[in-house]
Amino acid sequence: MQKIEAVIQPSKLDAVKDALLEIGIEGMTILEARGHGRQKGHTEFYRGREYTVDLLPKVKIEMVVGDELVEKAVQAILSSARSGKIGDGKIFISKIDDAIRIRNDERGPSAL
Repeated sequence: MQKIEAVIQPSKLDAVKDALLEIGIEGMTILEARGHGRQKGHTEFYRGREYTVDLLPKVKIEMVVGDELVEKAVQAILSSARSGKIGDGKIFISKIDDAIRIRNDERGPSAL
């Protein structure tokens, strides 16, 4: 089992979610987040004053999938979240040792 965390643009959420559902991934957690990478934010004007927006709105999607679905999930996220511009986001993958369903103590991949 592997955990996939994707930080993406909020405008790409529906496309990414649909792409993941299409390949059979139904369980995911979606969080609103704020942050920045290399772009370090930007400046805006409001009522004639300039101010810096250094923490940009993002969406974080987390899911745990079987090893056989990892590459399909990554490709689904890449193809649906990519705009080719700075700030498209990042994908992180980490190994999961175990999963436990709280309702009935089910363990392992079947608990997903």
